[in-house]
Amino acid sequence: MIFTAGQIAGLLEGEVDGNPEIAVHKVAKIEEGETGSLTFLANPKYTPYIYTTRASITIVNKDFVPEQDLVTTLIKVDDAYESFSKLLEYYDKVKSAKVGVEHPSYLSESATHGDNLYMGAFSYVGENVVMGNGVKIYPNAYVGENVKLGDNVTLFSGAKVYSDTIVGNNCVIHSGAIVGSDGFGFAPDKNGIFNKIPQTGNVILEDDVDVGAGTTIDRATLGSTILRKGVKLDNQIQIAHNVEIGEHTVIAAQTGIAGSAKIGKRCLIGGQVGIVGHIVIGDDVRIQAQSGIGRNIKDGEILQGSPALAYGDYNKSYVHFKNLPKIVNRINELDKKYTLDNNE
Repeated sequence: MIFTAGQIAGLLEGEVDGNPEIAVHKVAKIEEGETGSLTFLANPKYTPYIYTTRASITIVNKDFVPEQDLVTTLIKVDDAYESFSKLLEYYDKVKSAKVGVEHPSYLSESATHGDNLYMGAFSYVGENVVMGNGVKIYPNAYVGENVKLGDNVTLFSGAKVYSDTIVGNNCVIHSGAIVGSDGFGFAPDKNGIFNKIPQTGNVILEDDVDVGAGTTIDRATLGSTILRKGVKLDNQIQIAHNVEIGEHTVIAAQTGIAGSAKIGKRCLIGGQVGIVGHIVIGDDVRIQAQSGIGRNIKDGEILQGSPALAYGDYNKSYVHFKNLPKIVNRINELDKKYTLDNNE
């Protein structure tokens, strides 16, 4: 797609300083800008690059005054970073404005859908699926029977949504993610042989949930595994059966949450965190990367370590962790001295 400086300025309510007809077809970092690219300047430490960039168009704040000659055409706006983000969002929407059913693909006769459906080649939509407006199912994605997809849901290539899953409006499920797979439920018999417990529940994703690539969300044994409105999951996360995650909680990559754990609203959970099952984590909790959570957590706590400690206690203790060899040597010296004194 090609946009001129004049068109971009119109979208951003900005002012063109330079050639309004110059066109761009890609975006770039300001230090890597080349002809045909669009970039932006928001952080003052990158200002020197605006005099060397070959980008055709650069978005800047209105108060920017160049001190040297420029090659790039400027678009002046109130907030360069916000405007660039807005433009990227617009570009992404235009780029993904796909409509129609490609072939070969399978759409069950019993499935229903709203306006502007897109199904890529080799995608599959099963029986009794209900889809809203603007649903996009990319190639090789799978939607099982009785699934409900809200408006503007996007399933990227290779995403799998198992039967009975309910997905709200404006949700995104990235490539390789699996939503609704069986929970890890097995029970040993008297001989110690593990037998599978049927997983008869489902998964519910409320509105505005993002599921990262390679992430797995297991269906409930009974009832539902629930991700509330605005939850954002990074790549390669494991959410076990009957977990519930509160509104607007954000979880980084490679975190694992065991069955029936309940996580509150607006929590920030770092990468590679492990959370045991059947515990309750409060609202506004922050958990640092690689922490292990094995107990209930109150609202607002900040934790680090494995097992996790209060963040301040962990930092104080870490000073002693680093000095532990010196402390042990000192204790050994004192022990030797004490032994010698007692033997004299």
